[in-house]
Amino acid sequence: MTKKYIWATEDIYPSIESWEKEYASVLSETDFSRYKNTLNTEEGFLSCMKAIEKIERKIEKLSVYATMLHDTDTTDSVYDGLVSKITALAVDFSSQVSFITPELTALSEKKLNSYINSPALKEYDYTLKCLKNEKEHVLSENEEKLLAESGNALSSFREIFTKIDNADLPLKKIKHEGKSIPLSHGVYSVLLHGTDRKLREKAYKSYYRTYLSLINVISATYSGSVKKDVFLSKVKKYESSLSCALKKEDVPEIVYHNLISSVHQALPVLHEYINEKKKALKLDKMYMYDMYAPITENPGLSLDYEKAYELVKEGLSPLGKEYAELLCKAHDERWIDVYEKKGKRSGAYSISVFDTHPFVLLNYQPTTHDVFTIAHELGHAMHSYFSSKNQPYAKADYRIFVAEVASTVNEVLLIYHLLEKEQDKGLKKYLLTYLLEMIRTTLFRQTQFAEFEAYSHGEIEKGNPLTKDGMCKKYAEINKEYYGNAIESDDYIKYEWARIPHFYRAFYVYKYATGIISALAIVNRIKTEGQKAVDDYFAFLSSGGSNGPVELLKIAGVDLTTKKPFEQALKVFEDTLKKYESID
Repeated sequence: MTKKYIWATEDIYPSIESWEKEYASVLSETDFSRYKNTLNTEEGFLSCMKAIEKIERKIEKLSVYATMLHDTDTTDSVYDGLVSKITALAVDFSSQVSFITPELTALSEKKLNSYINSPALKEYDYTLKCLKNEKEHVLSENEEKLLAESGNALSSFREIFTKIDNADLPLKKIKHEGKSIPLSHGVYSVLLHGTDRKLREKAYKSYYRTYLSLINVISATYSGSVKKDVFLSKVKKYESSLSCALKKEDVPEIVYHNLISSVHQALPVLHEYINEKKKALKLDKMYMYDMYAPITENPGLSLDYEKAYELVKEGLSPLGKEYAELLCKAHDERWIDVYEKKGKRSGAYSISVFDTHPFVLLNYQPTTHDVFTIAHELGHAMHSYFSSKNQPYAKADYRIFVAEVASTVNEVLLIYHLLEKEQDKGLKKYLLTYLLEMIRTTLFRQTQFAEFEAYSHGEIEKGNPLTKDGMCKKYAEINKEYYGNAIESDDYIKYEWARIPHFYRAFYVYKYATGIISALAIVNRIKTEGQKAVDDYFAFLSSGGSNGPVELLKIAGVDLTTKKPFEQALKVFEDTLKKYESID
């Protein structure tokens, strides 16, 4: 593979030997016992925080480097070893500094307020505000230390699923029209978006039969992960695992409830779209393997990577010159690992290193979806870049809640750009369906996943066993509610929950939905208000984790504590469907 399409891990460390040297140095520096009982003065607190930051930055580099090597070849035992070593070191470090939260929460409210308002501690004011608000959930020093030390074991469920899904999943070849097609995550996505219905059906059934063959171990793994979530929320004295997840991110619960209620009210419009899709495909019966099939004759975008990248830059031009220059830098300086290969982790993501620059993993295929994936992951990368550039280390890491906003802004800008310039009715109709699918999969589908997560955690919280049969039955019911009567029930879709890696990060998926809702509102402002909206958006990108995520979104003009942005986003879906229907 050409070097320019492989990410530059040497920007972090020139070699594994350099990594090992840094690892050894950190291993000798993780004793923070000398800072115990020193946090009751500003000087003591600041000294401790700076010492921790020094080690955290090294651990971040060690972790990201190991992760990047591992994810480009999940079968390499050397890379496995690096990940295991840094994971253990991070857990030990977390245990060493576990005294900090109990010591700080033991301070009087007056003392904490003085820290929060101290100019010398400005870098830590938001951290301290959150800590003050979480006082009731902080345990004793010994209890916090015990929980920290258990982190390695409790994090194993996601690691196990990653191994199952990327290294050990026994995907079989599909025989079709005399050809033998090796199935992978990337190939499956391509086939499901294809026009050959028999091939879609074969891929769909083969793919889910594979998960069915491992359903017992996956069910046990996911059940263990949910039990872990519930255990931690109970130990920390939260009302529920949902409450725990939201409060830890400083997100008011009204945001979650606004999402669920708004989506349920809009399900009739989704059903209308599914019926329209069924008619366009000229099907007597429609199955889930038809959901991603193109409903126009136009094949969409089929671009090689270089042309796709140029199109993305063109679509993101409303964000200005600096943004465009950074896109060029990311391409030319190998921030991106581009192509799929055997053993490489599936999907795509962005990962950030404060002391270098962000990186992006892709598994690029010449499809419309993967063109948009470039825009999406670069949105993550640029959010990290601007946050690190404009915030101190303590405030640079933004909350997961806003992590999908910048990525989706890029996707929406790109689709709007394509729709505005396109004159061909066939391609325009295709692009409208692409926008409809973007909203369906990111807003409706992720909310559907969120409802399944609420069910799975609720069952454990009520003391009920989380069984494979119960999960499959519930997932099938939720899927039917979302997709309506136009879709025929089958015995395969009920296993879909078993292949969703994000379920191992509890209550993550709903943030994709709030992300696209926020993105649609931001892009609408950029289109209608111009430079003022762009400036506000860059202020948001540069804000990192300097305040609560819902408050930071208000900088960009989005208030998720009201129903307005939810209703606006769902109206975009409805209006786009009408535009599609109006084209002859």
